[in-house]
This record gives sequence, C-alpha cells and structure tokens, in this order.
Amino acid sequence: MMNSDREDTGNSTNEESPELESGSLSQTIHLNDMYQGWFLDYASYVILERAVPEIDDGLKPVQRRILHSMKELDDGRYNKVANIIGHTMKYHPHGDVSIGDALVQLGQKDILIDCQGNWGNILTGDSAAASRYIEARLSKFALEVLFNPKTTKWKSSYDGRNKEPMALPSKFPLLLAQGVEGIAVGLASKILSHNFNELIDASIKILQNKEFELFPDFPTGGMIDVSKYNDGIRGGKVRLRARIVQEDKKTLKITEIPYGTTTGSIIDSILTANDKGKIKIRKIDDNTAENVEVMIYLAPGVSPDTTMDALYAFTECEISISPNACIIQNGKPGFPGVSEILRHNTQQTVELLKLELKIRLEELTEQLHFSSLEKIFIENEVYEGIKKCKTDEDIDSAIRKGLKPFAKQIIREVSVDDIRRLRKIPIERISKFNADKSDELMRSIRLDMEEVQNHLDNLTDYAIEYFRQIRKKYGKNRDRKTEIRNFEVIEAAKVAAANEKLYVNREEGFAGTGLKKDEYVCDCSDIDDIIVFRDDGTFIVTKVAEKVFVGQNVTHINVFQKNDNRTVYNLIYRDGKNGKIMVKRFSVLGVTRDKEYNSTKGTPGSKIMYFTANPNGEAEVVRVELKPKPRLKKTSFDFDFASLAIKGRASMGNTLSRYAIRKIEIRQEGVSTLGSLNIWYDDTVQRLNTDGRGTLLGAFAGSDRILTVNQGGAYKLTSFDLSTHFDEDMIFIGKYNPIDIFTAVYQEGDTRLHYIKRFNIEPAEKKVEFVEPGDKMVLFTFDKYPQLQVLFDMKLKTKGAESEIFSVHEFIGIKGVKAKGKKITVYPVKKIEWLEPLQIAAGTRPVGELSPEPELEAEPLPEILAEPSKVKKGAVKDKSKPKERPSVLPEALSKPSKGGKTEKEPKPSHEIKPAVPPPGNPAEKPSSIEQTKKKSKEEAEGEQMELF
Repeated sequence: MMNSDREDTGNSTNEESPELESGSLSQTIHLNDMYQGWFLDYASYVILERAVPEIDDGLKPVQRRILHSMKELDDGRYNKVANIIGHTMKYHPHGDVSIGDALVQLGQKDILIDCQGNWGNILTGDSAAASRYIEARLSKFALEVLFNPKTTKWKSSYDGRNKEPMALPSKFPLLLAQGVEGIAVGLASKILSHNFNELIDASIKILQNKEFELFPDFPTGGMIDVSKYNDGIRGGKVRLRARIVQEDKKTLKITEIPYGTTTGSIIDSILTANDKGKIKIRKIDDNTAENVEVMIYLAPGVSPDTTMDALYAFTECEISISPNACIIQNGKPGFPGVSEILRHNTQQTVELLKLELKIRLEELTEQLHFSSLEKIFIENEVYEGIKKCKTDEDIDSAIRKGLKPFAKQIIREVSVDDIRRLRKIPIERISKFNADKSDELMRSIRLDMEEVQNHLDNLTDYAIEYFRQIRKKYGKNRDRKTEIRNFEVIEAAKVAAANEKLYVNREEGFAGTGLKKDEYVCDCSDIDDIIVFRDDGTFIVTKVAEKVFVGQNVTHINVFQKNDNRTVYNLIYRDGKNGKIMVKRFSVLGVTRDKEYNSTKGTPGSKIMYFTANPNGEAEVVRVELKPKPRLKKTSFDFDFASLAIKGRASMGNTLSRYAIRKIEIRQEGVSTLGSLNIWYDDTVQRLNTDGRGTLLGAFAGSDRILTVNQGGAYKLTSFDLSTHFDEDMIFIGKYNPIDIFTAVYQEGDTRLHYIKRFNIEPAEKKVEFVEPGDKMVLFTFDKYPQLQVLFDMKLKTKGAESEIFSVHEFIGIKGVKAKGKKITVYPVKKIEWLEPLQIAAGTRPVGELSPEPELEAEPLPEILAEPSKVKKGAVKDKSKPKERPSVLPEALSKPSKGGKTEKEPKPSHEIKPAVPPPGNPAEKPSSIEQTKKKSKEEAEGEQMELF
C-alpha cells in the first residue's frame, strides 16, 4: 500500500501500518523512491533490449528476432515481408512498425537478407514499398555463418510461449560489417560500417599475430578522411565528402555522396547555399537511378574549382561523423574500439569453430560406436538370444549378455539407448547385412574423425582457412567503395561567392554593404574580412557588415586575405607634424580582428603622403617634389620602390628626405619584384600548395601552365591556381613545357595491336584525347630519345627473335597529337617496356629532331666562311628576313639528294630512316634548316656595310 500523504522523506517505516484482510502488513514506499527505481528499470531495459547491439552477434534484439523468425520460415523461397513481420511479433512485443523498419534497414545493407521488390533507395532516400508488396529470404551467407542450433543458447520469449536465441552464433564480425546506430537512455551507440573483405583480412592478421588497420567503408561511396578516426572510440571524427567531377567549365557532376545523406538532402543544401549567396549556380538536375548523378550548372563567369571547394564548405557535400562504439558485453554496456571488437569477434569465431568440431567429433564417435555395435550384433547373431525372452527386461538382459564377450571391440559402455536402437533394427536389414559395406563405412568414419581431430590440433590454421573460404565464396563484388584520402582544410572565406558589394564613406569613416549611395570599393562575400588604412597611418582588420565604423579619413580599403604574402604595400609617410619623410614596403599577414595597428612609427601627427596596395608585389617609380627652400638646390628626384626590401608591418622604414614634400606622383608603373611562385603537389590530398608539401612541380609565373595526363589517354592544361581540382584517374602531373616531346604506346581496341606516337603537347583549353575511345594506353614518357623493348609471345610467334629493341626517335618522327602513330609490330606481344633512354652527344642531331633556332645578333658580326661544312649553328642570316623555326616535325626536315642539293622529305606514309653521319665528317651535308647560303666576300662585306 502506498501512502502519498506522508511528507517525511526519511527511511523509517510507518509506525501505524494498517493490517490487510489476509493478516499481512504492508510497507510504505515513497513516490520519489518508486520513480527512481522505475527509471533505472526503464533505462536498463532500453539499453539492453532495444537500442544497443550485442558484441557477440552484432545485432539489436529486434534484428535478432527478425532473423530467427526468417530462419523458422526458411524453405528456400521468398516470404512476404508482412508475413515475416507477423511471425516476428511472437518474439518482439513492440509492434509491426518497428519490426518493418528494422527489416528494411537490414535488407538495404545487402549482407544477411536477399531482397525482392522495391526496398527503397539509400541514394535518393526513397522509402520501400508496403510490406505486402515486397519479399525476402535469408542470404546464403547468413545461413552459413549465423545459424547453428547446436551451439545456440536459448531463452524464453517475452510471454514464455516460445524460445528465442540469446545471441546468434555468428562466425563473422557482423557488428563491424553492418555498423549500427542507436540511442538509449543516457547512452548512444554509433559504429560505422567496414568493408567485408578488409574485415576478413584483418581477422586473418589477428590470427597470425600481425598488425592491422581498419577504417570505415560505406555503400554510398564517396571519400573519407580517417586521420582522426581514433579507432571508432568516442571523441574521434571522420570527414566524408561527395565525389564531384568537372564535366566542363560550366558543369559539375556529383557521382557519389557521403554516407548518411541523400541526393535530395544534398540538393536542398546546395539550393540553400545558393540562396544565401555562398555559391552561384544556374540550375541543378537529379538524374539518380542505380548510380548517383546530380548535375550542377554554374552561373556565367564562375570558376568550377572554386565552386567545388564552396560545395564542400557550405553544403552537405562534406559532413563529419563522430563514432561512438558502445556495445553490450556480458550483460553490461562497454566502450571498446573497433580493433578490440574485431579481436573479440575473431576469437569468438575460433571458439565456435572449436565447439562445432568437438560436436562433430562426438557425433562421429557415436556413429562409429553404433556401427561397430550393429556389426557385432548381426555378425555374431546376438539377436538369437532374445527369441525365448518374453519381457523387455529379459530382452535387454539377453542383448547385454550377448555383447559382453565383445567388450574390447566396443568403443564405450553400452547404454540403454544403444540396446533399444539394436532392438529396432528391422529383420530385412539383418538379412541383407553386408559386412564389407559396414567395414567401409567405419573406415570412412575413422578418416573423418582423424580429419576433425587434425583441425582441432591445428585450430588457428583451420580458422584462417575458414575465413579465406568465406571471402572466396562471398567476397566478390565487395571491394572498397569509399576512397580513403586526406582532406585539405578549405577556408570558407576564400571560396565563398562574392555575393555582396562593399561601399565606403571615407570622410565619415563608415564602410559596409548597405551604404549603396557612397563610394563603391569591390565585390565581397558576407564572411570576408576587410582591411582599412587611415590617413594617420593606423589600420584595422574587421568583418564585413552592413554598416560599420572604421575611422575617419580612409586612405585605403579592400578585402583582406589572411597570410597573403604576395600583397605588398608601398608607403611614404611623414613622421610627426614636422618630422622626416619615411618610406617602407611591407606585408600584412596575421592580425587580430578589430585591433588597431600602426604602419608608421606611431608619432602623433604622422600622415600618409603616398600609399599603394600591390597584389603581386609590384614596385613603381615615383617623382618626389620638395617644397622650395633657401639653399635647396635639388627640388625633385625619382625614387624606385624596388630598391627597398619587403619587411613586416612593424618596421619603421628608411629615410626618404629631411625636407617637406610638396607632391608625389607616379613616374613609372611598377613590375613585380617577387620571384616565381614555387608550386608543390600533395598526392595525399591531391591538391596544389605553396607550403612545401609533396612533390615540387617548379616555379610558376604569369601564363605558366600545369600539364596532367590521365589513364584514359588524354592530357589537360590548367592554371597553377591552388584551388584547381584534378581528375581521379590522373597518372602524371608536371609543369608544361611546349618543347617537350611526348611519346605514348597504346593498344588498339579492335585489332589488339600496339602503336606508338610522338608529339608535342599543343596548348588547349579543354581536355585533349590523344588515344581514341576504346583503345588502351600502355606506356608513356617524356624522354627525348627513349628506347622500347618488345617481348613477343613465342607460343603464337613461331619464328624470329623473342624480343626486339626500338630506338623510338629513329622508328617514328614527331607528328600531330591526333595522328594515329605507327604500328610497332604485327606479332602478339607478351610484354612491352621502356629501357634506359639514349644519351645523344652534343652536336649530333638524330633523325627526326630539328636544329636549334639560329640566334640573330647585331654585334659583333661573325666571320662568314665559304665552306658549308664549316657553317656554325647560330650563324647570322639576313636580319630583314629572319628564318622562322618550323613548328614540327620530320616532314620539314631536309634530305641530301644525289646532286648535292637539299630537298624536303616527302610526308612519310611509311618509315624513312636516313643515315646519320658521325659528327665532324667533312662529307657531311647540312640540312636546309642548318645550312647557310654561300656568300662571296663582296656580298658579305656589302651586308656588313648595310648593317652599319
């Protein structure tokens, strides 16, 4: 009985407890104690029976009950999901909706359940059809690794009418393969899914006492950064990204999405970012069916690389997931890492295999025992002794007495069950008994027993082989879908679209995006910072706002890029009211927002006389005019800012003049004083950087370009912008050099023959394919004189040499990028590879190579020799008609004819191999490109007179 009127919160009992009709006494329980007990009971129930998985089989109770029900219904055919739900309700008391949702989620993981019908789409988020329209059955994998009634521990169901498994005897790390997510009272579990084959490989390494690594893998694909995974323990984090490819300069395509998102949610986030002005897109289409295909059409003038980074920064194209490995172990919650979970599951698999082997050995022993007992019973006609017996006891005694002389041949003591089985042997079997067949059966049983005992003796090797067989049978088409990569940190301010306009009122000292009647400064985004220099030499960095006070008499205002070491400020200022004129060049790198700094010495009365902001470190020349003063002879002079070194913002600068300045004006526009920018490529994140991470590509400036080559046989020229994205199948990246010769070997798709081609990389805005679709690129090189070795398949080529070496520059000349190239051989090729390139001595021009372009110099004039064989490279030609260097190729080369004259080679439809004379041969005839026309002494002197 409860007493709700009592106010005392102590633990003493009621002194006047009422007596019930039965004569027993009741105890007063306070409501607060009851609520505390009920809450703990409820919390324990939710943790143990609803939300958190068991470590042994990796299943929540509802999942385990679904699979147990499907096993009971299993006859090899599909069952209606509605029927499975109804059958599961015998074990799960929480309604059909929870069972149906859990069943659909299990089916979508594509591991334990074989589905038929519309089960929804994890890519688009579409839900499954009604349970009466879809069907399911257990997969072959589930039947093999998840069920064995002989090793299963059972308990009563919630109503006591049925038995259900406490945990399924799983011989596979199912918890890590499927992943799980659940929220209980005071606890939450989030274990990410891992790759099927990688789990098996890791389990084998555990059994071999080797180190292993384990990282998540998701059915939706995408990319993952696991640098902070922390073994799946609480506090770790993984970053997931969609896979975005650039179709052309105006279109991006999303082909894979992060786990936990759908194409619908990603499109919504993109539209939201577009509405907020973070990105600028024209439209977006969702063509997703079996594979993800979301087309993003960009607004005119928008960079696809910057937009790609902005998609990662402002939309669900990049998300973070914080795992929290929480499981039930020995009836209590635990928080192990995924490595510990896998070790537990692997050891559990070994124990289950051991138990199954022991059970099998016992069964074989029993089978052998009864087979030997049956043979003794029939061969020795023990059954004859029971003819005169009238009671069951007499029959059992007679059989036991008849078997007693053969006790040494019997494996174990004869039991009552053995005697009853012997009594049930039919007369027909006794009459047709074949001793040879019985001996053969027992021999087979003994062999099986020896095999099982061998497995028990070598249990670890047996377990390793078991895992390998599982992979062989069920690991096909289960390769990793989520690519492991390190992600670079995307600064949102650098990739946000300039969705606002910045204005300033210089006199009043206000700046912002809302001052539309004042002076326009530039475009900006709403997350940018701005830097403001005032007339007195002070400056601040503050965030863009609709209207903010930045100080009166603004000299310069612009968007501020943190750690921008390319922007250089050129400053001339007066130190104090009547002080010296100082000059300095400086950069502003890291500052504290809204803190005021001084670009001058800070003397009161200081004033900026001249100021420029130079985004690429330009240094101009200025004319400085001084105020007239007695005895001042020179009232003006030029000053070149390039003579100053670039220092920090706190530097005082150099003295420009001790006299007052009347005016400063630009005399000559500045050029950059900064050297070329060294660019590195970091393969781990597949991005460019200037921080020295990865491989140095070279020093870039101006119009320099980056060359990339992909596996499909295409090249692309891009700028060295750090936001540039590269194709996933890129196999080469380097600085573009227009004179480099590219040599490619490819296999034609139709004929399977190998071709080789050489060409110069031609500038192009789009991707250029030098191998036709359907053909396969085999090798490529930038070596100038490569050598190629071809090994023939001698099973198909019965004559000739086993291999052949080609000097490529002699075998084929330099042609156009679209040329088909030259067939290497008609014989079947076993292997083809590069050898060490040739080293051609200076002064020797191999066939197919052009001479260097002659250098035209006015002074001094070189001596003009009469003999053509002694004409030097670079000899002076008629300056009024300088000879142009041919852009390509062997077609432009000249070949000496029999008459001693030079003539152009015809365009070769077949191979032409003119001999190369050794250097220094007096009979050598120079080509038309090298040869200088013979001139008489008078002609030469006449040319010299004209030049002077």
